[in-house]
Amino acid sequence: MEEQYAGRQSHSSSSLFTKWVKGKHLIFGLSFALLSIFFVIPIIRLLLMSFSNEKGFSLSNYEKLLTEKSTWVMLKNTFYIVGGSTLLSLFLGIIMAWIIAYSDIRLKKGLQLLILIPFVIPSYIVTLSWTQLVQKNSFFMKLLSFIPGSIESINMYSLGGMIFVLGISHYPLVFILTTNVLRRIPRELEWAVRSSGGGRWKIFSTVTLPLSFPGIISGGLLAFLSSLDNFGIPAFLGIPANITVLSTAIYQEIVSFGPNSFAYASALSILLGIFALLGIFIQWLFMRKSKQHETTISDQKSRFSFGPYRLLFEVFIWLFVICISIVPILSMVGSSMIKAYGLPFTFENLTLKHYQYVLFEYDKVKGAIFNSVKLSIITMVVCVIAGTIIAYYRVRKNNSLTKIVEILIGIPFALPGMVLALSIIFAWMQPIPGWNPGIYGTIWILLIAYITRFMMLQVRGSMTAMSQVSIDMEEAAHVSGASGFAKWRVIMFPLLLTGVLSGACLVLITTLTELTVSSLLWSSGTETIGLIIFNFEQAGYTTYSTAFSVCIILMMLAVSSCVYLLQKWWMRKVKSI
Repeated sequence: MEEQYAGRQSHSSSSLFTKWVKGKHLIFGLSFALLSIFFVIPIIRLLLMSFSNEKGFSLSNYEKLLTEKSTWVMLKNTFYIVGGSTLLSLFLGIIMAWIIAYSDIRLKKGLQLLILIPFVIPSYIVTLSWTQLVQKNSFFMKLLSFIPGSIESINMYSLGGMIFVLGISHYPLVFILTTNVLRRIPRELEWAVRSSGGGRWKIFSTVTLPLSFPGIISGGLLAFLSSLDNFGIPAFLGIPANITVLSTAIYQEIVSFGPNSFAYASALSILLGIFALLGIFIQWLFMRKSKQHETTISDQKSRFSFGPYRLLFEVFIWLFVICISIVPILSMVGSSMIKAYGLPFTFENLTLKHYQYVLFEYDKVKGAIFNSVKLSIITMVVCVIAGTIIAYYRVRKNNSLTKIVEILIGIPFALPGMVLALSIIFAWMQPIPGWNPGIYGTIWILLIAYITRFMMLQVRGSMTAMSQVSIDMEEAAHVSGASGFAKWRVIMFPLLLTGVLSGACLVLITTLTELTVSSLLWSSGTETIGLIIFNFEQAGYTTYSTAFSVCIILMMLAVSSCVYLLQKWWMRKVKSI
């Protein structure tokens, strides 16, 4: 009897173990299938499409690209614009990072907030603000007219204008990463050089520059990829001036609906992807040779004093940052209240009818706001749940499998938006050969694209929050007999909420004002906020586009303020427990 009982018990344990293994394999298989469908197959389909034409597999698309003179002009424009804007971003970002990290100027937090404004506001709205600022009848140009000499209206619809707007839109990326690295360079290394007789230049060349190189290169790469990916600025400034770059060429090819437009656009997308990979490769080469000797402690104390000239430098820096960040937006607000575009800014020419039209009379605006809000909220919820789960396993189970998952999720975010949008089209028109689920042309393809593209933002945000929670707290919960649900409800959720909310807010705001991906995936009835502003501007209704842009800026400020206040309230509540 005992042997039979032991045998049944052994058989039962074996059966449970087999079910557990099968269940684990099933979950792994489903996860891998979902990752492949959303993050891998679209890229493969795009690559295959670039080699196809009416006759089947062919290199004709690439032959056409490489033999046409317009292609080389387009590549030259892309190189000049992306390269020039990246250099400008590096120049401004490094200088401002050094001033904030090392100098003794006052009110640094307020200055940092102003520096981030051009990055937080969508680039196409920044573009509108600058075009309004430098137009002939603007208040700014009237002030410049008092300066001796003839100063004509600045032409933003040019290579120089595009380089300038892209540069100031992305220099905050260089600033953020460089500031963090500069503050972590050990002060003792500078003292060692100084005690050996070295001056400020010696300290800068042997300590500051080499050790800050990782942050500078990482920020430069992000600025490079952001400029390469950007569609709004080249579309708003380049298309009217007939200046074509890779991102706008893909858009124009798709909307032309030619016989081979999708395949040709795929080849253009591959070229755009090669540009992005080239930038990543150059970063890798620099990072290989860079020195990393920073501490984990962020030193907030100043290391350089302007002495008696501090007030003069403070005034100059504040004026510069205000002119870059605030003045163009104020000019755009003024332009949105002008009765007709081009009229001088006088009291009798002011009106609020443009706001009345876009908010209450033009039905597509209401539909676009509803679509964008709905898409951004759903995207945020999906990314928070899935991204936090992925981040948990990535931090707590650091193995090759979780690393592969992170890489797969990161690919759509690293790729230019035009490339991803085109790959999404090919993947979801017929996810299985011969079967069309009817997703293309609906709002659901926008949702799929947003989740695919912005999942990485939430994963990174949740990983940062997860790494700050000690694993000892989880082990203590297990030892105390707490269930998995109780562990997350009592321990993990309260501690992770503020960090997860930061990632969620970034996903929400980025999705709310997205334009690059939406420009290829939208259809009638699925317009988004970015598309409405783009369509207004392309149709010549600048007063409407500026009025709607002002409303969107106010909406973004409201969302950001709510998230910030929620984080502060929750932190106080957690500390009081």
